[in-house]
Amino acid sequence: MSEKQRTLVKDITLSGKGLHTGISVNMTFKPAPANHGYKFCRTDLPGNPVIDALAEHVTDTSRGTTLVQNNASVSTVEHVLAAFHGMNVDNALIEIDGPEAPIMGGSSLRFVEAIKEAGVVELKEDRNYFVVKQKITFSDEEHGVDLIVYPDDHFSINVFIDYNSRILGNQYAILDNLSDFEEKISRSRTFVFFHELEPLFKAGLIKGGDLDNAIVILEKEVEQEEIDRIAKLFNRPGISTHTAGILNNTELRYPNEPARHKLLDIVGDLALVGHPIKGKVVATRPGHYANTRLARIMRQEMKKSMLKKDIPVYDPSVPPVFNVEEIKRRLPHRYPFLLVDKVVAIDESSIVGIKNATFNELFFQGHFPEEPIMPGVLLVEALAQTGGLLVLNSVDEPERYSTYFLKIDKVKFKHKVVPGDTVILKMELTDVIRRGIVTMFGQAFVGNKLVLEGELTAQVIKNK
Repeated sequence: MSEKQRTLVKDITLSGKGLHTGISVNMTFKPAPANHGYKFCRTDLPGNPVIDALAEHVTDTSRGTTLVQNNASVSTVEHVLAAFHGMNVDNALIEIDGPEAPIMGGSSLRFVEAIKEAGVVELKEDRNYFVVKQKITFSDEEHGVDLIVYPDDHFSINVFIDYNSRILGNQYAILDNLSDFEEKISRSRTFVFFHELEPLFKAGLIKGGDLDNAIVILEKEVEQEEIDRIAKLFNRPGISTHTAGILNNTELRYPNEPARHKLLDIVGDLALVGHPIKGKVVATRPGHYANTRLARIMRQEMKKSMLKKDIPVYDPSVPPVFNVEEIKRRLPHRYPFLLVDKVVAIDESSIVGIKNATFNELFFQGHFPEEPIMPGVLLVEALAQTGGLLVLNSVDEPERYSTYFLKIDKVKFKHKVVPGDTVILKMELTDVIRRGIVTMFGQAFVGNKLVLEGELTAQVIKNK
């Protein structure tokens, strides 16, 4: 039997302060319909803007995960999302009257308890899994970070952390199945090194941090005078223990609690994929930046797999969106290098163009005289020009801008294009445009036959 999507039975409200802002907020978990996913609603802002909990909306990961959409932001969302993801709740509206989710003890436990108190109910619709078909990776060699997702029939995570710390040592944590999340992971608290406290405080962070919601680790013995000075910053006098280890001898909930908390963060950050996952995650030295980058890559793979199922239909009797003269007003290319004859469909995130390949094309005369074939590099160029038209359609005065392609990746040629073929060129955004950088997935068809596919990255630059 297929698994069904799940949501909450009723509303439930929690109150607390943000870890970094120190601002007291109220947060209400609400039921949501099928295919709604996780959404945050800023009830304290005009119009109650909604922020989709998706990887493309991540803007900052310095000490937590921050989402921005519709001119609104919400930060430190990972522990809340971990609770919903870990408890197999697919859909929820999360209302919040401030800029940061409450820290609530530094783990996901309070959020898990709230979800259980609200109750969980199945919906009629089936769960839509992102099934990992081939290895997906994100690596940062400079910092020794490696995140790999392997194909598997269920979701699991293996984590290894190494902070070059004699107190923590090397730690491992494993989650074999999400059914173990509540018992084995949800209670793991965030942690910080003692020497990080003052720099974080001076940076305007951890205003809501204390020994009740974080584990503070001393790498070496610290003079009581220094402890008193830092305690005064946080208005927490009476901290006396200064031997190396855990400040104030806080009792760890698990011997490897820091590693388990890093695993908890992965569960929360990978909720930003937008669908439950079937795949095995192996993470070395993970952090919010790497986690959310991996989530974004997984969303791109998911979008590409969906796009491959959608072959555009070309009806030559329907007037084009752009004819060749309108294309010439948008692109600088001219004979013999303008490789898009018309655009037949366009919206905010996708475009379909047409290239008619006739025997009169100059390249057919030499490629190859006895067996004319359209060069693959020109098919890629035709896709690139089509993608340029999509990007330039989003700016005012498109004739004042140009698109320059930065990277072409994972290009696969499936079939040849010959004189007489009508090539259908489809390009779709796989991520939001940031700082003029755009990533797209392209496909070229002849009829219902795929002849080319690949990923292209470009930059939009205003002409001088």
